[in-house]
Amino acid sequence: MNQFTGSFQKHEKSPVFGSRETGTMFDAYVWHQNGRLRMDISWRPKDSLAVTFSDDGVTWEEPIITLGPDPESDWERMLNRNCVLPNPHGDGYLMWYTGQVWENGQGVSAIGVAKSDDGIHFERLRKEPVLVPEAEFERESVMNPFVMYENGKFRMWYAAGETYEPNVICYAESADGISWDKHPANPIFTCNPEKEYEQNRIGAVQILPEGNGYLMFYIGYRDIHTACICAARSADGVTNWQRVPENPLVTPTPGTWDEDSCYKPGVIRDRDGIYHVWYNGRRKNEEYIGYATGRIAPKTE
Repeated sequence: MNQFTGSFQKHEKSPVFGSRETGTMFDAYVWHQNGRLRMDISWRPKDSLAVTFSDDGVTWEEPIITLGPDPESDWERMLNRNCVLPNPHGDGYLMWYTGQVWENGQGVSAIGVAKSDDGIHFERLRKEPVLVPEAEFERESVMNPFVMYENGKFRMWYAAGETYEPNVICYAESADGISWDKHPANPIFTCNPEKEYEQNRIGAVQILPEGNGYLMFYIGYRDIHTACICAARSADGVTNWQRVPENPLVTPTPGTWDEDSCYKPGVIRDRDGIYHVWYNGRRKNEEYIGYATGRIAPKTE
């Protein structure tokens, strides 16, 4: 992807989280909690989910495991790709996460749900997944849940398709966060073969409400091993997505720690309209968390 230059500016101290000592840290979900930045993260060497905190988005504390795998399970022997939000129906926090099993080189992914009183120590709400692959386009995997509570219902955007890297974005709704109804128009977002940087597939989103709709950050894949970060807009968060002209936003930088791929955006918009993006960059088998910032022009009617 050397011919593409991202429109966002990478922080000079990137990668800002993860090292050879911690091993691969990937698929960040970043949000504000009690005046600090919270990053929910996947910790590959431990097959677990973890959390870390920061005051500036650059210096992060040591990770704490929030939920570990179930080695006896038939669907969650590995955990990754989660999101956490305050429980809108009471105290504590809710987490949706990806559970995986790999056997004989074949992976299967499903989505589970957990709860916590303190936001650190989570317990499963049920032993079975709350979302599983069913449709033909979902193939063997549903993963990367992003959940928002809005207008009295939970809204989930998730990736589906192959387990190594997903193919499409889908959408579901729920009254309780456990029983989900998949949207009849799924998949709601697919790759654009005319854009080389996302011609192969797309995956892993984060949604930000805007004054007149929703802004979706997503992974675009040139091929299964080469990825970048892009964005698109929709009035309702489900239909008629329009890619922003600034795409691609974050791309691999040749000769550096993220020269092969830039994956899974975790995004916050500040009061000045600047988007702060944390992402996992990869060079060969090493993946750590990078940080970039930039602007996207407001939607014009």
